[in-house]
Amino acid sequence: MRETILSRLDEIEATQQVKILYACESGSRAWGFPSADSDYDVRFLYVHPTDWYLSVEPGRDVIEVEVNPVLDITGWDLRKALGLFRKSNPPLMEWLASPVVYREFTPLASKLRALRPAYYQHFSCLHHYLSMAGPYLNKVAGAERVKTKQYFYILRPLLAVEWIERGYGVAPTAFNELLERLVDEPVLKAAIQRMIDEKSRETEKDARPAEPLINAFIEREMARLQDRLNHYEPRSFPREELDGIFRDTLREVWGGC
Repeated sequence: MRETILSRLDEIEATQQVKILYACESGSRAWGFPSADSDYDVRFLYVHPTDWYLSVEPGRDVIEVEVNPVLDITGWDLRKALGLFRKSNPPLMEWLASPVVYREFTPLASKLRALRPAYYQHFSCLHHYLSMAGPYLNKVAGAERVKTKQYFYILRPLLAVEWIERGYGVAPTAFNELLERLVDEPVLKAAIQRMIDEKSRETEKDARPAEPLINAFIEREMARLQDRLNHYEPRSFPREELDGIFRDTLREVWGGC
């Protein structure tokens, strides 16, 4: 699959006339709890030739390619990505920390990784993670059988929120890092780890009897976090440093002064 992905990235560069600067895995494979039939969710950052940006009308800043039912590829233009980085966009922050990197061209990704602590905005990320957990909560609460992936789509954002609350900084992409550092109850930790192991042998549609211990943890955390966002205020960040990264990257890729 890796060879297929790299080939598709080459095709995108040729057909779209762009240069892909960074490409990684996102979703459950990056988080560390894929099912046996999990999709490959490839995300990338790219840059157009310099003249593309010198236009009265801005062009489309997203490239989306659905190769087949198990491979989805989406990319963001560099200017879009930097604008979202300035707002502490959580998915972008996670992409930069993905354990599965397919391509890294120019120092762009390493520069942004170094800046993540300075641009990380608690309010934005807390809101994002709580919004992720909410829709799945209704599917778990009171259900006799629950899809395993639905548990993880609640557990991961809840633990990410706790990571931020404890002042640990940028929430890690890998779920196991959250689990090991945050869950102190041995029985609860063992139950979650068992689900990870079992999920790797299941399909995305497989369901299991409700897990009372995990349900109790989820309910307790959601109740505690209901008004948590009121304690955080969004901040604004200067753009000059990111403007410099944008210009430097254009010069590194396409040349010119």
